[in-house]
Amino acid sequence: MIWGIRYLYNQWPCYNRQVENEVPENGCKVYGGSLMIESKYLKENIENIQKLMTISALSNFETKSLGKLLRLSKIRQYEDGEQIIKEGDFDPWLYFLLSGKIRVAKEGVTIGHINQQGEIFGEMRVVDDERRSASVYAEGMTVCLAVDTSAKKRLSSSDDPDERVDFLLLLYRIFAEYITARLRLTNEELIKARKALSSFTS
Repeated sequence: MIWGIRYLYNQWPCYNRQVENEVPENGCKVYGGSLMIESKYLKENIENIQKLMTISALSNFETKSLGKLLRLSKIRQYEDGEQIIKEGDFDPWLYFLLSGKIRVAKEGVTIGHINQQGEIFGEMRVVDDERRSASVYAEGMTVCLAVDTSAKKRLSSSDDPDERVDFLLLLYRIFAEYITARLRLTNEELIKARKALSSFTS
């Protein structure tokens, strides 16, 4: 599977990139003052669910849960230098990096980069409900899966009053598994560093 411009254009072809607020019949949006291209909300079907299952953070989830995630998700493509997240904002979007690379900056100072497919970013805003703590920029052409965590009216296909609660539980499960994996990796790196330090001091 290729997450990128070919995939985006094949699934949700967008035209007239330079036309401000152009909304073609296929539903893709091109934003004035920005080169970002955005698909419609994704369809809940087997093909898209299988694509989601290739993302490491989502590979262990049941298809029903991934279907809910799809109905609240869009594909967004950014050009080099475009801002994905603005420090101080209150937007509800959670992101999975599908291709490309992002730069994280706080108060104008770069504090990190992410380039691994499937990495989550923007999750802290969802967890603590505070303003965005940092800005995020695309480095080169970058494609993301953007999830609308506000869940407004997107789960209306079910009359189950607990549907939104189930979705929020799904999000927190994703966060928990992802943070656990990060902690394991950090622990492994710490052990390696201590062994290396011990070899120098012994």
